[in-house]
Amino acid sequence: MPINILMPALSPTMEKGNLAKWLKKEGDAVKSGDVIAEIETDKATMEVEAVDEGTIAKILVPEGTADVPVNDVIAILAADGEDVKAAASGGGASKPEAKTEAKPEPKAEAKSEAKPEPRAEAKQEAPKPAAAPAQTAAASNGVRVFSSPLARRLAKEAGIELGRINGTGPRGRVVAADVEKAKTGGALKAPPAGAAAATGAVGAPAMSDQAILGLYEEGSYESVPHDSMRRTIAQRLTAATNSMPTFYLTVDCDLGKLTAAREEINAAAGKNADGKPLYKLSVNDFVIKAMALALQKIPEANVSWTEAAMLRHKHSDIGVAVALPFGLITPIIRQAEIKTISQISNEMKDLAARAKAKKLKPNEYQGGSSSVSNLGMYGIKDFTAVINPPQSSILAVGTGEERAVVRNGQIVAATMMSVTLSCDHRAIDGALGAELITAFKKLIENPVMMVV
Repeated sequence: MPINILMPALSPTMEKGNLAKWLKKEGDAVKSGDVIAEIETDKATMEVEAVDEGTIAKILVPEGTADVPVNDVIAILAADGEDVKAAASGGGASKPEAKTEAKPEPKAEAKSEAKPEPRAEAKQEAPKPAAAPAQTAAASNGVRVFSSPLARRLAKEAGIELGRINGTGPRGRVVAADVEKAKTGGALKAPPAGAAAATGAVGAPAMSDQAILGLYEEGSYESVPHDSMRRTIAQRLTAATNSMPTFYLTVDCDLGKLTAAREEINAAAGKNADGKPLYKLSVNDFVIKAMALALQKIPEANVSWTEAAMLRHKHSDIGVAVALPFGLITPIIRQAEIKTISQISNEMKDLAARAKAKKLKPNEYQGGSSSVSNLGMYGIKDFTAVINPPQSSILAVGTGEERAVVRNGQIVAATMMSVTLSCDHRAIDGALGAELITAFKKLIENPVMMVV
């Protein structure tokens, strides 16, 4: 019987992917474990391995195809001993489509949404008028939002409007898993035009695409479609900005001791077989280590917020923002608190190189307990960074520069660096955030404390 090769889900949040390249062609024999294709997600390019043995009978999705939904059939595999031409004729492809798309799900949906759900709502809400706002919220923009009863209940408990949640069920139906994603900032749609005015927020309603295009003369611009990474960045940062009450704390750090220690350590680095230094530490390597240790000193700040509980992390997994030509990604240094600064330096160089080649695995950039974003190399003095959910903080690092400071009543020159900590106020209160950034400042100004 022909075997369907499906678009795999390469991460828990992946909904679509780009089929970048086929490494096998029609008629090629494959064994279990053979790499057959390359799939581009919003963050990385990953290899897909065959699970079964057989012959590629037909490729249904050509390479270069964008936004292929997870679990769509992308090719047909003829099993060992099976007629390849018969499998390629479509007999094998029609069966999975009937199973996954055709008629069972719409029927089930018609039963669950057209009849049972209204009755269930009537039973639950008729005796309790106070429950009505949940239904009103689901259709506040005049468009019905299909959802399961459990999803409606979870959304109400979390205070999330159903209309803001991207549904992954049949016909975009919102299911419980979508609500759970929305709690951590995922699966949320951008607020509709006019939402700011409706909620009393400051700022004008968002302009439509047509309104924006009308402001510019035709031919005076080039329209570049968003790729999956840019769309994901927009969705996540919009969700973070709208869902997180954020406050900011800024301190100035004296880099005098760190600069001297860095020069001395780099000068003492051993050589490899090619005669190159085994490591070359940057200021950012010290920043990562200092942030990791500060989170260990202030464990109440090493947390992630969920509606049900606070997740207190045992280790300091530090994400580091890496700029790419096509967007931004934050590979993570796991357990940074127990690694030497030279280990952090070499690991960061490897992660950054693979990030730029889109070769990171999902576990190398998802999760984390806090992040560091450094724009000092661009001469930026100070800035504020947007927190990356589900983390609760991010440290924005400015450039190290000579400034006039007062010491013992005398004006002297010192190398100073401004850093700003963004905190999710749901998880980190003002005093706690102050303790965290103070612990960081003490470590960065006394680097010997990071190596003892």
